[in-house]
Amino acid sequence: MTKTATVSLHGNSYQVEAALVGRKVELVFSPFDLEHIHVRYDGRCYGPALPQVITRHAHPKAKPETPEPETAPSTGIAYLNLVTQAHHAGLADDPGIGFNALYSRLAGDGGGREQVPGHTSIEDFIDAPDHDDAHTEHRRHHGNDPTQEQQ
Repeated sequence: MTKTATVSLHGNSYQVEAALVGRKVELVFSPFDLEHIHVRYDGRCYGPALPQVITRHAHPKAKPETPEPETAPSTGIAYLNLVTQAHHAGLADDPGIGFNALYSRLAGDGGGREQVPGHTSIEDFIDAPDHDDAHTEHRRHHGNDPTQEQQ
């Protein structure tokens, strides 16, 4: 115990009761937790020693109470490789997305394609009147011909 009411244990510094300055005290602690230490003197407990500088949290020779779990013996089976092989085999057998299923072959037309019901074909847009032409025709019909000059 120092004159400033501190004790040192395994490189850590702790504050204790000032009444214990100059006396030889007993420190009660767990070797696995050096942050919580109790001070005893002459058979009486003087409360906890308050940590000031903690550089080590466990006793240097303290061994963990629970042993490390043993590693399982090797079976010689590479499960990850088996899963990878099964995955690749499944991909090889899978035809993927069949875009040709969107169209069905017409009988006797030499390989042409038929439109899927409910879908719009590109031909519908090619033969349709231009949007601007339809708009101009609508305005002409209602007396607002944009090609004639306003007077």
